[in-house]
Amino acid sequence: RGVSWNESQHCRLLVPEQLQLCRRNLEVMPSIVRAARHTQALCQQSFADMRWNCSSIQRAPRFGPDLLKGTREAAFVYALAAATIAHGIARACASGELPLCSCGPGPAGDPGPGGRWGGCGDNLSYGLQLGAAFADSSSRSGKSGTHESKAVNLHNSAVGRTALSDSLDTKCKCHGVSGSCSVKTCWKGLSSLDEIASDLKSKYLAAIKVSHRLVGPRKQLVPKDMDARPVTETDLVYLINSPDYCTPNLQLGSLGTQDRQCNKSAVGSASCALLCCGRGYNTYMEEVEERCHCRYRWCCSVVCRRCRRRVERHVCK
Repeated sequence: RGVSWNESQHCRLLVPEQLQLCRRNLEVMPSIVRAARHTQALCQQSFADMRWNCSSIQRAPRFGPDLLKGTREAAFVYALAAATIAHGIARACASGELPLCSCGPGPAGDPGPGGRWGGCGDNLSYGLQLGAAFADSSSRSGKSGTHESKAVNLHNSAVGRTALSDSLDTKCKCHGVSGSCSVKTCWKGLSSLDEIASDLKSKYLAAIKVSHRLVGPRKQLVPKDMDARPVTETDLVYLINSPDYCTPNLQLGSLGTQDRQCNKSAVGSASCALLCCGRGYNTYMEEVEERCHCRYRWCCSVVCRRCRRRVERHVCK
């Protein structure tokens, strides 16, 4: 956070399409970098218990085939990255980090009984505008990728920003004697990134397979399956089916699930049956150290002992 961005040192590390944007917006780059780190952490957290666990995102921006070929997983990553960048900029404006923006505009209307508008709302409009410029720059350029893949990436990024916009809600803080809520100061704030990632995970599970073809005078993304519902601005879309991610295949971007830890008692995607793809699992005992016998010591600390215990682990064959 404390590192100031230098035009010659840092901007040249980005992809060419983002170079000019970086040079013109040096002050916003720390927010972009934080957003990239949040995207990595949130993706891996969201898919930690699934066969595809988003480990390939650690190589960003050098994506592997799982994130370059228009898969369902790529749809999630593009949407999450777009939402996270816009979220980071909107919050940075409200916190006073950026000289070119500040709090979001004051809302119209009444916040409700006993409420008054105040505080400093997240600047969603600035976050969306500048976030889209950064997130979509490579997809809008003519240098890499097919027209079809660019259209899909741009659509999914827009879905991420729509999910972010839909999360903007009225937040209030109470004031009054002895904790009463006789007066409330309210502002417009965005949901946490965890909530937005969870929303996008649901969209990932319901994503629609599409093709990019002429409908009337222009090309559009339309469902491959004629019986599928029409694509809307809230649907994630993908071009090709994903591998099952059970076995390693570098051409497909599959790392396999061998040696992944599974949950013997679970019934969902983290279960040993599903995560290990029917290959079975090995069981071993591991000794872990943890805090125990904690007690409060006046004043004002908690003192604990260190205890060791053995736990059973299960690992896919």
